[in-house]
Amino acid sequence: MMEGIYPDEITTFAAVVLYGVPVAVAVLSYLLGCVNGAIATSHLCYHDDVRRHGSGNAGLTNFYRTYGAKCALMVIAFDMLKAVGAVLLGNYFLGYLLGWGVAGKYFAALFCVIGHMFPIFYGFKGGKGILCSGTLLLLLDWRIALVGWGVFAVLWLTTRYVSLGSVAAAASFPFMTYFIFRDAVTTALGTCIALLVLWAHRSNIKRLLSGTESKFHFHVNAPKPGEDQ
Repeated sequence: MMEGIYPDEITTFAAVVLYGVPVAVAVLSYLLGCVNGAIATSHLCYHDDVRRHGSGNAGLTNFYRTYGAKCALMVIAFDMLKAVGAVLLGNYFLGYLLGWGVAGKYFAALFCVIGHMFPIFYGFKGGKGILCSGTLLLLLDWRIALVGWGVFAVLWLTTRYVSLGSVAAAASFPFMTYFIFRDAVTTALGTCIALLVLWAHRSNIKRLLSGTESKFHFHVNAPKPGEDQ
């Protein structure tokens, strides 16, 4: 009798692991992504919502333009830590336990970015995913990060358009992923992340093409009304 039951139990357990673990990683990575550093910090430090100001985006650039540099490091810490948490989940439970390899990290990274852009805690209105995605690059592969951050830095420093550097870095991501890993699934996940970032920057792309995009200016304190918006 036990011989007839045991294989069924193993099959059921295997099915739960194979399908349940990825779902759990996706949900947890999404929830981590939903913890938006700019929104949380604006509430904690200024009893305000960064989305009420400037571009209305819940990201580091709009936070910096609105409030200055005083609490910007807290925003960076929030968004970096959630990215680290998501990648660790994907790397261990999917990459190591289920044998997905680097695709496990990419899978968790994708849902972390989705959570950042569409957070259930904030009415599905989040950031554009640049700081979160930039941190993920460092965690996924240093070579991809080197190219992505390099492209961003060169374009940002030479043009002062944060959005131009962000869009170009995002566009390079799937190509570098394929070049490094030569894996269709990993490249597909990387492409999804890049497309999400590009979609989030669609208004910036329009302004860049029309020549009306705002340039980035350094300041320590909050800017004067109308400055750098």
